[in-house]
Amino acid sequence: MKNPDIKLNPNPRMRYEITATVKGAPGAFEAIGGHVDYKVMNPACVPLTPYNGATVEPKKALPVVYERTGDGVYKGVVYVDHVQDEDYFGLGVCHWSIVGATADFHHGQVNFSPAIYLKDILAGTEVVRYFSLHSYENVSHDSIDVGAPSKSAYNEPERTFTITLKAAEKLQ
Repeated sequence: MKNPDIKLNPNPRMRYEITATVKGAPGAFEAIGGHVDYKVMNPACVPLTPYNGATVEPKKALPVVYERTGDGVYKGVVYVDHVQDEDYFGLGVCHWSIVGATADFHHGQVNFSPAIYLKDILAGTEVVRYFSLHSYENVSHDSIDVGAPSKSAYNEPERTFTITLKAAEKLQ
């Protein structure tokens, strides 16, 4: 199966602002960024692979730029309909949607990378992820830390900080 030329919607309308709030981190982060992942939601529009007969839905990742708007507060914008629905394979229109979005807080070689998924984006649900201060202090190992949903996941729960993600629809 050839990879299609995935197009971006020239007029996306479903705009959401993601707010990432850091609380209790012991220091600064050198870089803050992120990405949003999209996937085809109706696999019938995609041909079967010739080797195993499975359907592999195309995916697309786009960067999210987060701007600092306050002490520990960063905001970025994503569009649910940013990837163009189109007949990419001659099997009918492929419909795309967000799978999820991340905020990536880099410190040393560690990427603290909480995610918020489509259901929580659309509902405006707050997603809190806990991170160990030990992970922040030991930045010499290249790693991605996605955090945990509760501080009780750590041996020293009192030695944690949080990154909270929340999305809100923004009319254009």
